[in-house]
Formats: sequence, C-alpha cells, structure tokens
Amino acid sequence: MNNSRIHHRRSIRLQDYDYSQAGAYFVTICVQGKECLFGAIENGAMMSNEAGRMMEKIWNGLTVFYPGVAAGTFVVMPNHIHGIIHFVGAGPRACPVLHAGQPRVGANGQPQGVAPTALSLGDVVHRFESMTARRYADGVNQHGWQPFCGRLWQRNYYEHIIRNEDDYRGIAEYIGDNPRRWEEDTLHPDAMPSP
Repeated sequence: MNNSRIHHRRSIRLQDYDYSQAGAYFVTICVQGKECLFGAIENGAMMSNEAGRMMEKIWNGLTVFYPGVAAGTFVVMPNHIHGIIHFVGAGPRACPVLHAGQPRVGANGQPQGVAPTALSLGDVVHRFESMTARRYADGVNQHGWQPFCGRLWQRNYYEHIIRNEDDYRGIAEYIGDNPRRWEEDTLHPDAMPSP
C-alpha cells in the first residue's frame, strides 16, 4: 500500500460523490496542534490514558448511536485516531414504522417513528468529534485531564473511500501497525513538516 497517500492529510473528497451510500471509509482525525492528549507509545504499543480509552468507547458505540453505521478497525494514537466506518444501509430505527405499507401516524396526524435520514460520512465524523470533545472537556474539568487550547480536533479530517478487498486489507494493516511506526508518522510531534 502506498503510505504517501495515507499520510497526505488534505481532504480529497470526490466532487458529486454521495458519502452516505453503503460502503467502507477510512478516516483520520487529528488533535489541534498535534498535541499528544490520548496516551503514549511504549515499545511500539499504544498505552491509552483515560481520554484514549474514552475515544475507543465512543468509536465502538457508533453502531448504537447511528443505525446503519458500523465501526470497523480502529486505533487511538497519542494525537490522532484512524478508523474504518462502514455504512451498511438504513437500520430499522432510521425509517418510520410502517402500518399496512404506510407510515403509522399519531392522533395529531404526524408520522410516528423517526423520519428517514441519510447520515453522510461528514455527519458521523462531526458527531464523533462533538461527543469526544464534550467528554474530553468534562474530563479536563472533573478529572484533571490535560487541557486543550481552543478546539480539540483540527477543523478538517482525512478520508478515503475503500474501493475493494485489497484496499481494505492494506488500510486495516496500516491502522494496526500505526503504533509500531509512530516514530516515522508524519503526525508525530517531532516530524518535519511536509514540503
């Protein structure tokens, strides 16, 4: 797999591509200013602190919060996360309840159940960022976690549409190996900026 493609953090979103359609997407979300807030790498393994463990818990809960979204391979790094998000289609709670082929309506004539919504990749990433930023701020206030300045997350994130099984395997391997390659990572705080 070409790692230069993965390390290039500028958004390469495809114009006119529907990022809510079923498929798998690789995302990288970085802490503002590359601050190492989620733990440290020791002997090639990520040693998550409480904040890092909170990130993992929220990632694994995406399926619960968002029907039709499944959280795939994931790693917390000291100052960023890598993960695969699967869009598997609308879940049963994403559509109104049908009665005799028609949406069930209440006494006021309004449909009952949740209206169909198509979350996009950007929606899921934004919600992950919002939930984790709020919980991280609570950790700062209640448990003395290292504070962050301004925003927890950088304004943009990297995404890649996973196109086939080989692509998927290469990305999953990259995610799993990321802690072992921390010293070479362009997101390492001591890394030289890209030209």
